[in-house]
Amino acid sequence: MGQGQQEKVATSLAGAVSEEISASLAPVDAELERRYPGDPGTRQPVHTVYVPGDVFAADTIRSWGDLALAALDEHAPDAASFAAVLGLADELAGPVHDRVRAKLEREPIEDLRVDFEDGYGPRPDAEEDEAAARAARLISEAYENGTAAPYMGIRMKCMEAPVRERGIRTLDIFLTGLMEAGGLPDGLVLTLPKVTYAEQVTAMVRLLEAFEKARGLEHGRIGFEIQIETSQSILATDGTATVARMIQAAEGRATGLHYGTFDYSACLGVSAAHQASDHPAADHAKAIMQVAAAGTGVRVSDGSTNVLPVGPTSRVHDAWRLHYGLTRRALARAYYQGWDMHPGHIPTRYAAVFAFYREGFEQAAARLARYANRAGGDVMDEPATAKALSGYLLRGLDCGALDIAEVARVTGLTRADLEGFAMPRRGGLTVSAQ
Repeated sequence: MGQGQQEKVATSLAGAVSEEISASLAPVDAELERRYPGDPGTRQPVHTVYVPGDVFAADTIRSWGDLALAALDEHAPDAASFAAVLGLADELAGPVHDRVRAKLEREPIEDLRVDFEDGYGPRPDAEEDEAAARAARLISEAYENGTAAPYMGIRMKCMEAPVRERGIRTLDIFLTGLMEAGGLPDGLVLTLPKVTYAEQVTAMVRLLEAFEKARGLEHGRIGFEIQIETSQSILATDGTATVARMIQAAEGRATGLHYGTFDYSACLGVSAAHQASDHPAADHAKAIMQVAAAGTGVRVSDGSTNVLPVGPTSRVHDAWRLHYGLTRRALARAYYQGWDMHPGHIPTRYAAVFAFYREGFEQAAARLARYANRAGGDVMDEPATAKALSGYLLRGLDCGALDIAEVARVTGLTRADLEGFAMPRRGGLTVSAQ
């Protein structure tokens, strides 16, 4: 065949065949779009801090930042000493240390939950009523005066019979207080703990529907996180994954799955000395959570460590190394969020997160730039990989590990470009690369 001569194209199927197949798959297309809408594209906080309802105060966020800075000054006063404790490479020591300090001064907490469950315990009704009302007032004031964390809310008591009415009342008082103070903030997050059956999730949905109707809110305005703390929340009696049922039972309101390290470990009989987020039982539970949530838009959060960085410097350093290592391990497994239980955990949370994004930044940015420009290289990337690369850079930007100027310098891309790669659309469906 001569150069420039076109190939003869022939087909055997009538056009009606394709139309019939498309018609037969239309319900599946709709189901895929409904059940797997993809990541919402919003910022995911790198951690959640829990503060008991009776302890939470107007200065809690600033107080945690100041205590974290004081811990740095006392136990690792400069970049070299901080890097030596954590084993940071020389080229990361300065940038990570400087960014950690700046973060603690500017935004020490990304997500704060006022706790009315385990961290608060049973109290007289009048006392919990007042604490819930106070939490609503303080959070409203924080958003109004610019001192709020990006995300704030409460963890209510669970839907189990002994505490159900108390949990519902606390939630009602809190949400009503927010409404009376001017409305629900954009960063509002609610956490439903100790969920065992999907029916408990359905009950939470009905509860929020009733509140939205009572206050004239848009249907679906209020979402919530599901806390995974029991073996039954992972595996049902028929062998199916309960957590997958819970996501569907939330009817689009589920925003996250939070792993409860200690309750879940105890439920499986793991002894106290071995209850940790890197235990095989924890890895199994989180792997199931991750697969169940993939593509649904529901984020997965790791748990916490109860080893607190307090006491003499040697003990603080040991606790820092443990926390840093667990956080880096979680990040490598795509658990981009976790719990922090003490102000002393904040420096190593941000150190681990910043090191994770900065040490991989140049390679990820260069790969994405080659993909965007259709240039060659030693790695052939596909759209799903470009999605992961852009998501990596966006998370680094959101938390402060990276700056948009340096990302643009290497990639030649804007944030809007990154978001386009992170949430590609094809045929009306979001393509999930999780």
